[in-house]
Amino acid sequence: MKISIRYQRLIFAFFMALAMSFFVSFVLVSINFGYNGSFFNNWFKIWSQAFVCAFLGAYFFPVQINKIMNKIKFTENN
Repeated sequence: MKISIRYQRLIFAFFMALAMSFFVSFVLVSINFGYNGSFFNNWFKIWSQAFVCAFLGAYFFPVQINKIMNKIKFTENN
């Protein structure tokens, strides 16, 4: 599969948001509600909302974080 490089950031944000929202929402629903008959309904509802937030964060935050990171001088010796 070949996709233009201009979509790299968008595709990365999509998959990162998908993985992180899937994992975090599963763990938090498990902790807060436990495994019962409505677990998957609760989890899917929360995951779908979490994915939207995670996608926006994964798309926009790295740009700002990179600006901050570029201002920090990293050295091997303290």
